[in-house]
Amino acid sequence: MSVKQRTWALLAVCALLLALTACGQNAGKTAKTGSAASGPNTAEKPRDVKIVLDWSPNTNHTGLYVAKEQGYYKEEGLNVDIVLPGAGGADAMVASGEVPFGVSVQENVTQGRIQGVPLVSIAAVIQHNTSGFAAPADKGIKTPKDFEGKAYGGWGSPVEEAVMKSIMDQSGADVGKVKFVNMGEADYFTAVKRDIDFAWIFYAWTGIEAELRGEPLDMQYVKDYSEQLDYYTPVIVTNEKTISDDPELVKAFMRATSKGYRYAIEHPEESAEMLLKAVPDLDKDLVVASQKWLSPKYQEDAARWGEQKKEVWQNYSDWMQKFGLLEKPLDTDKAFTNEFLPES
Repeated sequence: MSVKQRTWALLAVCALLLALTACGQNAGKTAKTGSAASGPNTAEKPRDVKIVLDWSPNTNHTGLYVAKEQGYYKEEGLNVDIVLPGAGGADAMVASGEVPFGVSVQENVTQGRIQGVPLVSIAAVIQHNTSGFAAPADKGIKTPKDFEGKAYGGWGSPVEEAVMKSIMDQSGADVGKVKFVNMGEADYFTAVKRDIDFAWIFYAWTGIEAELRGEPLDMQYVKDYSEQLDYYTPVIVTNEKTISDDPELVKAFMRATSKGYRYAIEHPEESAEMLLKAVPDLDKDLVVASQKWLSPKYQEDAARWGEQKKEVWQNYSDWMQKFGLLEKPLDTDKAFTNEFLPES
């Protein structure tokens, strides 16, 4: 799974706004259906709830599948269906009220809110950014300075060049000397053998796959060059209407989800098996290896899983505004909340 598949495209803002206009009359239907669970072991009929993924299932999502398999959602009176995004994308589905919960990334929430899209991040799946620029070791790309004269495979977003410029500037390198190539739908391993030298990836998936293939990478993690680029990716989101109309649903969902991720932190191999049970088409070796690498990073140095810091949201939005990616400052207090995370 590449960053290409998960990073906000400018057209997505328009899609979200169109979805909000078209679906506005339906917003909140999910939130108003039935009554929220008041706590564990409710005697009421389980309430049907959906969460939409940002992409195909992978180890970023393991805690959701664990919570479902272990019965944590059922304990909260919820029957949770984990679904794939439709044509409009996960963010549009959540923002419009088609589903109450989804998986997104901080950059999507940031750009969306600037455009009036009512997404709210309610948990950070991983505490620190695990993405970066990766190149096969034989390409000789050891530092951002080495990006000069090389072909970068991307998807044409202004964010890519801005991130690359911000880290190349630190070593006196010129982003103008990088050749930008649109990868289209080509996967990383095909593209680096064909027409590019490096690309932006998430190490937990593509990097681990490279290890299993015996194809070593040189990885430049973007967070290592700027604390402003150590943003939350991915995050779990809801919309403002669900929060205002049905806060007990959000609390119940997050109690169970938190338990799922805490279990995955403590039991990576067992959790990998639960993900594989739910999605048997995934490569078992990749899932198990990825889970072992990623589980310690879910919570890492945070006081609890899911915790988000205001400075992380402020730092990244300041960076985006500096590089002309935001037209106005972000109201960070409305973009995220820790309100629905259980205390322990």
